[in-house]
Amino acid sequence: MRLDQLRTGPLGRLLLTAVLVTSACEPAGQPEPVGLTGGWATAGCELARRPETVTVGGRAMLVTPPALAAAMARIEEGGRADFADSYAGLEVNQEHVRAVVYRVPSAAFDDFIRRAAEDTCVLVRDAAHARAELVGWQERVAADLDAWAGAGVPIATVGARHDGAGVEVGTPDVSRTRRALTARYGRTAPLIFVEQGAVTPLSAPPPPDGPPTAPQPGG
Repeated sequence: MRLDQLRTGPLGRLLLTAVLVTSACEPAGQPEPVGLTGGWATAGCELARRPETVTVGGRAMLVTPPALAAAMARIEEGGRADFADSYAGLEVNQEHVRAVVYRVPSAAFDDFIRRAAEDTCVLVRDAAHARAELVGWQERVAADLDAWAGAGVPIATVGARHDGAGVEVGTPDVSRTRRALTARYGRTAPLIFVEQGAVTPLSAPPPPDGPPTAPQPGG
């Protein structure tokens, strides 16, 4: 699972910051039409494709074909800049030569995905929350990390999930942290609590990587 994750040290201090996104605004009185729900696929998914590999150290390794990588870059850039109320994230399935985009249903964004995909295979899946919304919650929790540490509530990581399901809060004490954060932020806050031990502080942020590789949910 890909997370735009914030890591904390033993004292709850922030070590790796997240990238904020720009929200798109709709004209007053012009609500955006809802797109297809339940998922759909671009026309490029009708074609059978062989996975591409490179040989490294005598071993074949899967790679993302240039056309698919370019399509993903276009969707990522457009989603963050122009469809922030819909775009949640994406992943790549190199074995099946396709990408998966998660978004809150939006007719306008769906049309953009069709154009940006060109002849590549892109599967589109529903998301409960847009990336912009989750990053806002991520930033809110991160701003309170020192206070949580002082209150004895252990938080190791905070990260917005790329599938739009919510913000993962990693903690060695799930029950205590869930009670404390639910009382503070409310039961409707899109927080997902997972068990995770303390994180070793980083001496420097790791270099940025490319689009994540993950199995495509639901086949």
